[in-house]
Amino acid sequence: MKKINYLIPFLISIGAILLPLPSKAFIPYIYEPEAKNLEKTGLSIAKSAAKLLQIGQPKEAARIGSLAVRLNPKDFRIWLILAEAQIKSENIEQANQSLAKAKKLNPKNAGIWFTEASLALQEKKTKTAIKLLEKGLSLQPDNAGGYFQLGNAKIIEGKLYLALEDFKKSVSLKPNFWEALNNQGLILFEINQIKKAIKTWRKVLEIQVNAEPMLALASALYISSPDKKEAIQLAIEALEKDPNYVSSIYQKEQLWGDKLIKANKQLFKEASLKPAIEKAKSNATVKLVSNK
Repeated sequence: MKKINYLIPFLISIGAILLPLPSKAFIPYIYEPEAKNLEKTGLSIAKSAAKLLQIGQPKEAARIGSLAVRLNPKDFRIWLILAEAQIKSENIEQANQSLAKAKKLNPKNAGIWFTEASLALQEKKTKTAIKLLEKGLSLQPDNAGGYFQLGNAKIIEGKLYLALEDFKKSVSLKPNFWEALNNQGLILFEINQIKKAIKTWRKVLEIQVNAEPMLALASALYISSPDKKEAIQLAIEALEKDPNYVSSIYQKEQLWGDKLIKANKQLFKEASLKPAIEKAKSNATVKLVSNK
């Protein structure tokens, strides 16, 4: 984007005074937008970028977000939106730069710390992410998403009981936060509280019919209940909804623990599930076999 030359109207006015003009000479009018108008335009464009992020178009969001910060470089919110778009576009270096600018403008904004933590998690810097999330929560202690991310980071670090408390705080702040409730189930299963895990996943499915709690519940029921019918039906529906869950690699990425993955493998040995499993394998968009 070219810089606006604010001297042009001044030079034109000087020329109008000092130079003789022919009769009926045309003096062009050059529109120079005020700084306030540029700032409003930048914020409006940033809102459009945020909407693109919500519908899963991060690259387009990053492109117009870059324009927004040029028009309004002093608004930390715009830098933050741009950083989020860059993170989701996997432009890590650029995202770090945008976050640094946002933090310089407003270091007390919790959202900046949360976004920086997301970036740290993406870079597998879990301990750093935990510190950043704790800082963000000290600034905004009622942020359910912050506690959810903190719980996820602690699962990765193997701090299951501490993670469980974070997920409980998240749900207490946002009762229908099914993802946080689902992750409670993941932990409860790993610490051998299988009945509580089953109860938790049933509650999740009352809020949101999603493949993950559906398959997790199926796996738990299969190893703990003599009646296998419900488990098998749930597994078929889950794989239909999201075939990626046929992969234990993908399950691990979604923070499934070893015990739940083992239970799921037992479930997948069920002969009646073979057609659903084969279909899921053909439709999955993730790796099915580890490169190791």
